Amino acid sequence: MKRIVLTSALSLIAAPAFAAGDKGFFTLANTDFVVLIAFLLFVGILLYYKVPAKVGEMLDARATGIQAELDEARALREEAQALLASYERKQKDVQEQADRIVESAKDEAARAAEQAKEDIRTSVARRMVAAEEQLASAQAGAVKEVRDRAVVAAVAAAREVVAKQMTANNANALIDDAIKQVEAKLH
Repeated sequence: MKRIVLTSALSLIAAPAFAAGDKGFFTLANTDFVVLIAFLLFVGILLYYKVPAKVGEMLDARATGIQAELDEARALREEAQALLASYERKQKDVQEQADRIVESAKDEAARAAEQAKEDIRTSVARRMVAAEEQLASAQAGAVKEVRDRAVVAAVAAAREVVAKQMTANNANALIDDAIKQVEAKLH
């Protein structure tokens, strides 16, 4: 540090003030000399109070603070990268789970559709059986009604035929014959 001060002082002495000529350099009338003295006093005061060392300490403290901030930033960056990787893994897991849920829902929907088709087939079969039974019942009813009408028509026709052919003697003979049949079946 002393070399710097000595070099600075010598360079100021060799200043263009020597070219001034008639006045001497080492007089208070020479402004360059006064400035040189003030500068040397200022540098001396700075050295006495150890300002360069304090400035160096401040710069070292600032460099240490900056290094600490860089280390903290590096740690934060690593933490952020780890967090990002964790979120990416979670996102991948969630995506896989969503894919499984969608696949499961599709399978379940297909099974439900198949079950609905089977239920519809069963329902249609039951309705067909019921319709066939209803048709058979209606057919049996129609046959019975036709038979009943045929019986009624036959009875009416027989009544007319019997009424036309029946005489009092024939009627008495039929009644006697019916009474004999009843007596024979009762005994």
